Parts: sequence; structure tokens; C-alpha cells
Amino acid sequence: MANRHDIDSVHQPPFDTHGLRQELKRFLDAKFDDPVAGLSRRVGSFKCGVYAFFDYDGEPIYVGQTRESISSRIGRHLTNQRTDAVAMSVLDPFEVFEIEVWPLPELQSNSDQPDAKAHLDALEHLIYQQAVDQSRFKVVLNEKDPPPPTMDVQRPPSYRGRIVSDEVYKVRSHPDFRIARRALVISRLAQVISERKVKPDLRRVLVAQSKRLEWLAERRYEALTNDAIPQN
Repeated sequence: MANRHDIDSVHQPPFDTHGLRQELKRFLDAKFDDPVAGLSRRVGSFKCGVYAFFDYDGEPIYVGQTRESISSRIGRHLTNQRTDAVAMSVLDPFEVFEIEVWPLPELQSNSDQPDAKAHLDALEHLIYQQAVDQSRFKVVLNEKDPPPPTMDVQRPPSYRGRIVSDEVYKVRSHPDFRIARRALVISRLAQVISERKVKPDLRRVLVAQSKRLEWLAERRYEALTNDAIPQN
């Protein structure tokens, strides 16, 4: 048995947190073609792009954009919890199983230009609408809708991969763990709403999370009992 002092003084985070950081780094280090520069670069090194998070059922749960770097933006969402989405209990990093990113190499050198912002807004709107269409609940967990596009864009090539190791998957994929975690996030979000003057969009997220919890709890019950929940 390990010495108690050794356990108390360990510097490494819990294995699932450590595993997430390792897998996220592997994802962000993956190579992606940059036809503008004529080479392959790290996915996380692109300044501009749109990203989407997916849960353990492949359900799209969040869509965002960045002009600072894909690596920095996604890292803030999933590791140090310094984004509004996480702080407001809109997005739970524990729910994220896969990420898909759409880097925009053509904006690498002019990310601060108005046209770059318009391009990003249009692509985010496109990916957001496609995510909503793909969702069984017809909603994702963004606290606000993307701005309406001012230009037409095509969906560019993307890179998608999982950020959860096999060991972490064994823990976090268990339906009871996910039900408990989802209920906790709903409770936190409801408390935020009760204590602040919020926009209706945040209440929409609460409804969406409640539907997601009900669906998962019902699926779990039916799998264990072979008995369907009566529908009203």
C-alpha cells in the first residue's frame, strides 16, 4: 500500500483529468493540411476555425469559433474552465467525448480583419445549424445563437477525434455516472438562473439539459427492466 504522505503530496491530477489532458494534446497535435502554406501543421496551431463538441452518444452539444487559436480556445473550455460556458454550467467538460474542428488556413495571416470575422461567423452559423439538425433534441447547449451570416461559405475539410482514453471511458461512459453528472450540472445551472437576471437563451439551455437527462434516465431504466416508461 502506498504511503499516505506520498499520496497526499502527489502533484499529478486524478487519472481521468490527466488522461483528458493527454488525449486533448494528442488531438491538438494531429496533422492537418494547410494548402495555403503548402504543408501540414498541428490542428491546434491554426488561429481561426470553428469547433463542435460531441457527447458519449455522438450527440452534438456545443459549437464555437476562435480567432486566437484552436488550441487555446478549446483548452480553456476543457482544462482550466475559464470560459463563460463552463462558468455558467452550460457546458460540462466531462460530457465531451469527441471534438470536430474546421480550421481556416486562409485566415491564418489576417485573422484580425473584418472579412475574417464575417467568414467565421458564417461558418459557425452553418455548423451550428447542422448540429441542431443532427441532434435528436433539435437543440445544442450554446447559451446564445450565432449571429446571422453576412456572406455565403462552404463547409471546409474538418478533423474529428476522441479525447477520452479507454481507461477514462470505462468510468465516464457508465450511464449512472452520466446521469448523476448531468443532474449536478442542471442543479448548478438552475442555481445560476435563480440568482441572476438572465436571458431566455440560458433558460433554453436548462430545458435542453433537462430533456437530455430525462432521455438518458429513461433509456437506462428501460435497459434494466425491459419496461417502457408510459408516455403522456
